[in-house]
Amino acid sequence: MTAQVSPWQQFYQALQQAIQQQQLVKLVLSKYQGSDSSLQRLEITPVQLKGSWQLKFLYQHQTNHITQNYGAEPALALIDSLLQQDFAQANLQSSQLQAQLSRSKKGKFLLNLKRQAIAPVVASAHNRDKQRYVEQSRPFLQALGVTDARGQIIPAMSNKWKQINKFIEILSGAVKDSGLLQRGTLHVADFGSGKAYLTFAMHDYFCHTLGMQAQVTGVELRLNLVDLCNNTARQLQLSGLQFAQGDVKHFQAQGINVMVALHACDTATDYAIHMGIRTGAEIIMCSPCCHKEVRPQVRLPLVLAPMLQHGIHLGQEAEMLTDSLRALLLDAHGYDTKVFEFISLEHTSKNKMILATKRQQPKDNTAVLAQIAELKQFYGVKQQCLEQLLAASATAI
Repeated sequence: MTAQVSPWQQFYQALQQAIQQQQLVKLVLSKYQGSDSSLQRLEITPVQLKGSWQLKFLYQHQTNHITQNYGAEPALALIDSLLQQDFAQANLQSSQLQAQLSRSKKGKFLLNLKRQAIAPVVASAHNRDKQRYVEQSRPFLQALGVTDARGQIIPAMSNKWKQINKFIEILSGAVKDSGLLQRGTLHVADFGSGKAYLTFAMHDYFCHTLGMQAQVTGVELRLNLVDLCNNTARQLQLSGLQFAQGDVKHFQAQGINVMVALHACDTATDYAIHMGIRTGAEIIMCSPCCHKEVRPQVRLPLVLAPMLQHGIHLGQEAEMLTDSLRALLLDAHGYDTKVFEFISLEHTSKNKMILATKRQQPKDNTAVLAQIAELKQFYGVKQQCLEQLLAASATAI
C-alpha cells in the first residue's frame, strides 16, 4: 500500500523541483512567528549573480529591507528550516504551478495547489544599473564639474552625484502627490542655493524631464556664487533659471509652487517654511540645521532629567522637539508632512529632511493645535519662531 504524501511533502517537492529546474518565479513566506518582532515577511526570487543562477532572499522589516543571496541547495535547506519554525504561510509561484502552504495553530499543514503553464522566468541581473532620476549626460553636470568631457562621473564628485539623484527622487515623488503635473507653469525657489547643484538639477527635472515651463530662482547671500551661477546658466542658455542675492528672511516672493531650503541655520528654516505656507507652495522641502532657539528654553521634565542632563542628549531632544513642532504646524496649516533621513549634504552633517505637500482636502486642525500646546507645556517652551510668524500673518490678514 502506497503511503500518502503529506501536504508538507507535496509542497517541498514542488519547491525543490522549481528551484532545481530553475522554474521558480517567486516564493513569499509570511505570517512570521519568530523572535524578530520587526520582520514582516520574506520574498525569494531568482537572480543572476556573476553568471550563476541563485536565489535572492529579501527580508522585509518594518523600517528596512535586508538582502542575502544563496545557491540552490543552501536556499532549500534554509527555506525548510524557516517554514518549520518561523513562518506559518508560504506562497509558491513557478512556471508549472501555484501553491499555498499554511500551518495551523496546532501545527497541521494545509495545501492549496493549482497547476499552470507560463513562460520560464528569466532571473534578473543582480548588478543591474540603479535607477537614475538625472541623466548623466546632461550638460549642467559637466558645467558644474560633476562629470568630465566624456560624461563620466568625476570620482571626487561621486557623493554629490548621489545627492543630486536622491534629491530629485524625493522631489519627483512629491510632485506626483501634489498635483503639480497638471500645471502648465510653476515657480520654484531654492533658498541658500550655494553652488546650485540642486537648483540646476531642479530646473533640468522640470523643464527637460517633465517638459514643463518652470521659473527657477536660486537665492544666495554670497554674491560671488550668485554671479558664478548666473554666468553658468547663461553659458548653457537655460531660460527660466536665475540667481539673486538675498536670504530667506528678507527675500520678497509670491506665488511659489516649490519652496526649497536646505541646511538653513536655526530659525532660517522657520522663515523658509513660513514663506512656503504664506505663498501657498504645493511642496515645501527643508533640511534643518543648527537648532539653537528651543534648547535654552527646555525645562527638564523630572522623569527625563537623568537622561537629558547630558548635553548631547539635550541637544538631540531639542532638535527632535523643534522639528516635531515644525511638522505639526505644517500639518495644522494644510500640509501632509514627513520627517525622514536624507543623504548628507555638502556643508553639513545633518541629514534630516522635512517634506510637506499641500493637502488636497481641508481637515480639522483642532487636535493638532492641541498637540502643539501640550508639547510646549511639557517641555516649558514659551516661543517657537514658526508659530510666531504664522500667528503674526494671521493677525495681519
